[in-house]
Amino acid sequence: MGKYSFFVNGEEISTDENVSLLRFLRDELHLTSVKDGCSEGACGTCTVVIDGIATKGCVITTKLAQGKQILTVEGLGEEEKEAFVYAFGAVGAVQCGFCIPGMVMSGAALLRANPNPTEDDVKVAIKGNVCRCTGYKKIIEGILLAAQILRGERQIDPELERGDDYGVGKRAFRVDVRRKVLGYGVYPDDLNETDYPDMAYASAVRSKYPRARVLSIDSSKAEALPGVLGVLTAKDVPVNQVGHLIQDWDVMIAEGDVTRFVGDAICLVVAEDEKTLAKAKRLVKVIYEELEPVRNIEEAKAEGAPIIHDSFLAFGNVVELHDNVCQSRHVTRGNAKEALAKSAHVVTKTFETPFTEHAFLEPECAVAFPYKDGVKVQSTDQGAYDTRKEVAHMFGWDETPERVVVQTMLVGGGFGGKEDVSAQHLAALAALHFGRTVKCRFTRKESIDFHPKRHAMQGTFTLGCDEEGNLTALDCEINFDTGAYASLCGPVLERACTHSVGPYKYQNTDIRGYGYYTNNPPAGAFRGFGVCQSQFALECLIDVLADEVGISPWEMRYKNAIEPGEVLPNGQIADCSTALKETLLAVKDAYDANADHCGLACAMKNAGVGVGLPDAGRCKIVVEGGKAMVYSATSDIGQGCNTVFLQDVAEASGLPRALIRNGECSTEAAPDSGTTSGSRQTVITGESVRGAAFLLRDAMLAYEAGEGVPQGPVRARGDGVKVEYEDGRSYDVHACELKAGGGRHANDPASALATLEGCEFSYVYFEPTDKLGAANLNPKSHVCYGFATHLVILDKKGKVSQIYAAHDSGKVVNPIAIQGQIEGGVLMGMGYALTEDFPLKDCVPTARYGTLGLLRASQIPDIHAIYVEKDELLPVAYGGKGIGEIATIPTAPAVQNAYRRVSGRLQTKLPLVDTPYERRPRG
Repeated sequence: MGKYSFFVNGEEISTDENVSLLRFLRDELHLTSVKDGCSEGACGTCTVVIDGIATKGCVITTKLAQGKQILTVEGLGEEEKEAFVYAFGAVGAVQCGFCIPGMVMSGAALLRANPNPTEDDVKVAIKGNVCRCTGYKKIIEGILLAAQILRGERQIDPELERGDDYGVGKRAFRVDVRRKVLGYGVYPDDLNETDYPDMAYASAVRSKYPRARVLSIDSSKAEALPGVLGVLTAKDVPVNQVGHLIQDWDVMIAEGDVTRFVGDAICLVVAEDEKTLAKAKRLVKVIYEELEPVRNIEEAKAEGAPIIHDSFLAFGNVVELHDNVCQSRHVTRGNAKEALAKSAHVVTKTFETPFTEHAFLEPECAVAFPYKDGVKVQSTDQGAYDTRKEVAHMFGWDETPERVVVQTMLVGGGFGGKEDVSAQHLAALAALHFGRTVKCRFTRKESIDFHPKRHAMQGTFTLGCDEEGNLTALDCEINFDTGAYASLCGPVLERACTHSVGPYKYQNTDIRGYGYYTNNPPAGAFRGFGVCQSQFALECLIDVLADEVGISPWEMRYKNAIEPGEVLPNGQIADCSTALKETLLAVKDAYDANADHCGLACAMKNAGVGVGLPDAGRCKIVVEGGKAMVYSATSDIGQGCNTVFLQDVAEASGLPRALIRNGECSTEAAPDSGTTSGSRQTVITGESVRGAAFLLRDAMLAYEAGEGVPQGPVRARGDGVKVEYEDGRSYDVHACELKAGGGRHANDPASALATLEGCEFSYVYFEPTDKLGAANLNPKSHVCYGFATHLVILDKKGKVSQIYAAHDSGKVVNPIAIQGQIEGGVLMGMGYALTEDFPLKDCVPTARYGTLGLLRASQIPDIHAIYVEKDELLPVAYGGKGIGEIATIPTAPAVQNAYRRVSGRLQTKLPLVDTPYERRPRG
């Protein structure tokens, strides 16, 4: 027996090591349901039940666990497991899933002590558990439903999980609910020595200073430590700069070069185990010459400011820089200056919004190993092909990127923060250098400090209207702090500019946007993609103008709301599915009943990359083992696209759910369907899935008609208007079933499918859009837009009591999923308005996970998620639109407008002050 003994899931365990219980359960017992989200006692993903009490595994050691009974998800009774799986699936409590085992254990501890809890009891029970996806409401509902099942008051409906009634618009159990609830789904950090006996570990030594010259790197003591494989530096990197679109991000900072932020990697230490790795990192000695950093936009603009980058590589071209402007955009239409001069009412204000952190529950992790003539990377990211491209570029394999194979494992949340490479390229570099399997895992502190944030914004907005309240013009300048590296500065800035006009019908705009390099942590993609910042400003000004005109904020918006066939301020004609006015009408009664203590805001958000850039959806369906296997290299980061794709296939082909499966998400097995970004997967990839399913359906019909089976792969492509087969046949897209519920299917789909074993059906969907600034009168910037109206109601104490979130998201593919998406986005927007920030001191982050201002279950208001469906739908993807981003955008301005309605004071900085939620003085 070891020095410390305790019981885990009923089995006596002993050890001589005094380590955190979290690490012992994961590393020694391989109980991977116990997740490592922070190791700081802040997130709750490692929650286990100890002697009947929900306890965070990272804050207790094996010594303190002596003699105790420890319970993990694996040790729950079968009845409990089934209750939680069904309940969480039925209400839509599971999205990315990383927090879910911890939530289940908090719920299980509650239900064992109190089988009939109230909603408030559940909120208290899970207040130590963070969920960044769901907004908590669905998790609370799930625990209450599990309680009813365990009390015998509700029955499990096996037909729902099986998908007996499956298709577009049907309530669908997510495909990954069971493995996420029970904790056996595999995230990259769950891979260990049982999977790869030769596994080694890598971690970077990072800069202590935001801006400093690296004079020397001495790794001799670290390399002499037993168990250290070696220390890699910039000279070991074939091409030392990577980047999503702009290659400006140093893999490692070489001796003699200058660091750009505190997250810069100086060298990469590789060791046999993590304990040795940590010790070795402390032995690396780096000598710096500390330099004055560029702290903010004002300093970046200043004459004589240090130039952060003198050049970068973009799309194969070297771009020389002479100032700190990373990217700029200028969007104009009509004559804003003249229209403002003629306006009856004009208001000008300057707004500031902060950096904010994604705070996804799963820190970045990748496992890599030599594979064929290159390397394979198993990672958590938002786009396997994008990761492949960046890793291949680092190796100098731009012409042969297929030498890098990227497999996307389960992803524990992203929200844009996993679009850039983080651990993937470092793991790949070490794997090839040492010929070993290598895991590179970020600590929570590294994750917070390293990956790109939401851009901080400073912007001056001038908005005008006529005497009746009809908007006339917008003039604005938007300045973004993009930090040390470009990341996705250009597209984010572009989206902020093009959406700053709002979903309204006026035609005079002059919008200038600038993204500045500083020595702050990089900024990049974050849910809303720049629109949260610019829409906050616009929607606050609309309320000010409404007061000047003498009409209500609701009437002001309804008067100006875009309708089908009208022209948006960017020139695009609103399509037939546009339902902004319907979302305003959906909240009208609640607005009227609370007019003196509520705030309103609208928003629009594009689906798809658009603006003339290539943005194809691709899907391949292969009949394997009697199943239709759906292959698309699409990262499901919690939004549920893998489930949507199977619903699309069921709808188009007539196949039952039991005969449809998701194939491996990897660059080796699946075609490129682009990154999970821009609310694009439901529409762009969804249409490619539907197209491939129609090809399969047609083959089944042909078989039943006696025409035989395809003798080779069947391939086609479409653009939303026309479908063209590889063999030259074509037809108008309106010849196929555009709406769910009326498809033509085989009489016996299962039997027909069995005859197609080995057949392959591939479809590419690409609908062209116009470049920004295109000369045509009505350019099509994006495939489509979603629209929303949010209403925030305050109680007598000044707290947010209710939020109504009405959304036009086209055809609702999965009613279970959409509400959780809306609720999660709303709560994230509420945090953006009231509590979240990312403080820096001389460019150095000072936050920990527990101090980011993330809202907890005990703080959530009553959220009413409303979705509007019209009869008129887009002719692609059964009319579905994305919901992932827009759910966040209108909340912050609606919150501000509510507080302004009560106090009469316009606040132009986030997070708001003088509210019951204020955590610290600004400054």
